[in-house]
Amino acid sequence: MHICFITNEFPKPGYPHGGVGTFIATLGKSLVKHGVQVSVIGKNQVAKEEREVVDGINVWRLAPKQIKGLSWFFNSKAINGAIVKRHQEIPIDVVETTELGLAFLSKIKGIKYIIRMNGGHHFFAKAENRPTQLKKVIQEKRSFAKADAVLAVSEYVKETTRALVGLGDIPINVIYNPVDITKFQYDDEVKVKPYSIFFAGSLVEKKGIRQLVQALDFLIPYFPEVHLYIAGRDGLVPGTQTPYRPILEASITEKSRNHVTFLGVLPNNDMPKYIAEAAICCYPSHMEAMPLAWLEVLAAGKIFVGATAGPGPEAVSHMKTGLLADPFKPKDIAEKIAWVFNNEKEAKALGEAARIDVLNRFDIKVIVKENVEFYTKLCQSK
Repeated sequence: MHICFITNEFPKPGYPHGGVGTFIATLGKSLVKHGVQVSVIGKNQVAKEEREVVDGINVWRLAPKQIKGLSWFFNSKAINGAIVKRHQEIPIDVVETTELGLAFLSKIKGIKYIIRMNGGHHFFAKAENRPTQLKKVIQEKRSFAKADAVLAVSEYVKETTRALVGLGDIPINVIYNPVDITKFQYDDEVKVKPYSIFFAGSLVEKKGIRQLVQALDFLIPYFPEVHLYIAGRDGLVPGTQTPYRPILEASITEKSRNHVTFLGVLPNNDMPKYIAEAAICCYPSHMEAMPLAWLEVLAAGKIFVGATAGPGPEAVSHMKTGLLADPFKPKDIAEKIAWVFNNEKEAKALGEAARIDVLNRFDIKVIVKENVEFYTKLCQSK
């Protein structure tokens, strides 16, 4: 079996990447170990074509086409050409991409084309309370119309996208994102920084980072040593070219200014260390599809505060494997963090339970089997 992922986000040293890239790298590596041929095709971050094999995955990065107003056309044409060439080298059974990804692909007879919902244009327009763009609305609907099958990474993204895009009653399988539990493990030898809070994610409004910063004002009077460490790259205000970080920094009061440290973009390999050193990890997202960053924290057995919004209750069982706060209410976020600081023993038990839950539901060993079964059944269908 040969699976070809279409993405521009596959991890490349020295360049930032998102959760989709991490997901494909993690799943792809395990698929290879199960005897599956895995390829990745997408645009490169630099103006040249590169091919390499990473953990058994054949990665083909295409030189991006920079043509004003027509870049989308020529980049799509290049990806189509690469799929054809790769199919000639080793016949492809399945092409997989995200919500918008099939819109401009030309289907090849004998290949199954699938979409794995990770949160598309309609989904995040709703999450960010902004209008949809007609061009992307048409593109997303065109993409779904070409899909032979659809997957979703959570029940929440499945049903929300179904309603927003008008997918009717088509069958949609849910397979959760996997986490590599060998990389994220509980480490009791790491010295935890007392009253430290760690946040990792893009600096954008939908990640809830502004509300987390505002929560500090409620915590400082009771926990003067509290300190928030923020890791992640700056994002843009939706629909603009305006950097978000200045807006975030403006929301930091004089009271809490000395209680915040920006760490910038951290290498992915360093993330387990920062998670282990934190007293609490808090990622109060307004909306997610199925946040891989959450699963990494839970896999490490770390005390975690997430959000009640979106798929939060699917990932975290409140007061059993972590805590969930209203991501739009800084005071509620502060109350959940304060509970952890005041109930160290009980909080540690939540972290231990979280690790067990991840092993049962999100371990790559479990998830890769579900994916192989899905691909096999799909390929056997007419």
